[in-house]
Amino acid sequence: MAVISYKCPNCDGELVFDPASQNYKCEYCASAFSQRELEEMEPDASGEQEPQSGSGQVSKDQEAGSGPEAGEPQGAVYSCPSCGAEVVTDSTTAATFCYYCHNPVVLSGRLLGRYLPDYVVPFAIDREQAVKGFLAYVHSRKFVPRAFFRKQQIEKLSGIYFPYWVYECEMDSRLEAQARQIRVWRSGDMEYTETKTYSLERAGKVSLSGITKNALKKADRQLAQGVLPFDLNRKKEFHMGYLSGFQAEKRDMEREELALEVEREREDYGTMLLRDTISGYGSVAENSRSNRILSEQWSYVLLPVWTLTYKGKNNKMFYYTMNGQNGKVYGELPVDAGRVGLVGALVGLAVLILFLIGGYLI
Repeated sequence: MAVISYKCPNCDGELVFDPASQNYKCEYCASAFSQRELEEMEPDASGEQEPQSGSGQVSKDQEAGSGPEAGEPQGAVYSCPSCGAEVVTDSTTAATFCYYCHNPVVLSGRLLGRYLPDYVVPFAIDREQAVKGFLAYVHSRKFVPRAFFRKQQIEKLSGIYFPYWVYECEMDSRLEAQARQIRVWRSGDMEYTETKTYSLERAGKVSLSGITKNALKKADRQLAQGVLPFDLNRKKEFHMGYLSGFQAEKRDMEREELALEVEREREDYGTMLLRDTISGYGSVAENSRSNRILSEQWSYVLLPVWTLTYKGKNNKMFYYTMNGQNGKVYGELPVDAGRVGLVGALVGLAVLILFLIGGYLI
């Protein structure tokens, strides 16, 4: 499997994707390169041209006997192309950092063949912005343990591309329903009730897009779905370079595993859109509905997420995630029981003092 790092042609430093400029920056000499310039640095797609260190092309370290077709173990070891140290990963990691020289590495073989993403939404929020957003979120909550946002903890904030399946379709939808309109009035001592019943039919072509589902089993489902939605109109054709400087995971869930869930969501959306065209009745009861698929498409997309974990008491794990495109936050924060108890005691003492003062004055 190829272990890739992107080299600066000026100083041979590592190039990483910069969310602020949407270009690639060298952290050593501050050079910047566009996506087009990065692609021009790469070797021929035929694989015959071997890139040279410092040439600005992709640096590769081939591991004998491995590849996308070889069937990988749960954990694997690769050599860092910068310092030669061993990089240990699990079976779904597609991009990470060398533990020794901290240079970014991309395990390209994890994202080839049927695992090659169709699109990627690049990070638009950089680490500095993510840290500020995290601190603002934490400080807006009461009784969060100070250890949760100390410097050592904040350094664990990681930018990760998570895998998702995105579904879109067009369908002919039909809805049959019964509506009622009730009118009540009085005349003298008599009360009258008039009930009118209507048979309703609605039909039309429905287009759905952006139905997004987490495709990684080990990811906390609520967290992975909680940072949605992303603006998929800003997606890019996938390129390995977008992963440089971040971590990335490849999918371990196929679309067939999500088909029933997507089908239910698709049916509900179709019915909801038709029901929204019905108004002016006291009540509406659905009789039947049908959706005939005209076309559908699944896309495999990597989406940017900032994540942070914290192990609380009793080894309970708390997770924090931020949408790396728009800054939406989702997560569960720990509560410092000691601080809660102290505040409760102080409030109780204040109430007692006020009670005693009030009794004395009376």
